[in-house]
Amino acid sequence: MKSILLTLMGLALFTNCSPNEQVPAEITPETMYFPPIGSNTWETKDFQSLHWNPAAQQPLLDYLALKHSKSFMILINGRIVMEAYFNGHSAASNWYWASAGKTLTSTMTGIAQQEGLLNINDKVSAYLNTGWTSAPLAKENLITCKNLLSMNSGLNDALGDDVSAANLQYTADAGTRWAYHNVYVKLQDVVAVASGQSYTAYFNAKLRDKIGMNGLWVPNGDLSVYWSDTRSMARFGLLMLNKGKWQNTTILNENYFTEATNTSQAINQSYGYLWWLNGKSSYHLPQSQLQFNGSIIPSGPNDMFMALGKNDQKIYVVPSKKMVVIRMGDAADAANLALSDFDDVLWQKINALYQ
Repeated sequence: MKSILLTLMGLALFTNCSPNEQVPAEITPETMYFPPIGSNTWETKDFQSLHWNPAAQQPLLDYLALKHSKSFMILINGRIVMEAYFNGHSAASNWYWASAGKTLTSTMTGIAQQEGLLNINDKVSAYLNTGWTSAPLAKENLITCKNLLSMNSGLNDALGDDVSAANLQYTADAGTRWAYHNVYVKLQDVVAVASGQSYTAYFNAKLRDKIGMNGLWVPNGDLSVYWSDTRSMARFGLLMLNKGKWQNTTILNENYFTEATNTSQAINQSYGYLWWLNGKSSYHLPQSQLQFNGSIIPSGPNDMFMALGKNDQKIYVVPSKKMVVIRMGDAADAANLALSDFDDVLWQKINALYQ
């Protein structure tokens, strides 16, 4: 049996809009809302006032339940339009972000840079010393923090999740090959060294506590995986919808935000700084050197940027619609990749709410 807690809200923002249309200037949405720090209260919007299609609601919920979801949220301008929990999961339950949490590491790197603690154009060995890989020294010294953010370090991505020096082996010069690789986690070590404190302490002080998230980093082999409740994931999505500001407080400066959520290198058009980008002309996928033409999620908005994690952990941010969408749960299908057909079908069903 699924248990569903559902809040239905809205404003007449998306009437007659296709998924890739910009919101017309004459219907500028109301002021963005930010839930208070230290409180579980959250403003909502009445679903009916959105002029969305009520008949599309239940098919979306049924699909989410069928695909092993634990939670789902839609925010418009920061206000909860839809919130649903399944199979015993609740608003108080924590779940893992998997690789969707890479975007937290991207954000923390940007925060450390704006505080003058590091520069993403510096070589990684300037912070971790030489020998952090097993690549020849001259090749290791080509790898910058920006290469780790952009997934073009040139290190071998076929050796598993182990990020010990012995397992970080040279394949190509940094910047010449895009490959999805857990070596990005070395940025957490860079931030820790640069800040003079543990990565967790810096993260909590500079991001988590400032926007009212809960959650913690849980060790998982060589990596740490972030766990939180669904609303904490939504708070982070809302921060990014507002270009790194929480209300009028800058958490992440807009210049870095813009770099992070746009194409970061020439090989994979659909990748920023640990963020996936929709609506580009081509894309690459993990564990592949093939280039695919078109948008990653054809049914999704073209301006959407995304945090995508194993077993279909999702943060979708859609600036043109002032929208944040969250999905947590088990793998939708047998494949456990960060991206699957689930994304495209899910967006078809979300689109049906307002088309």
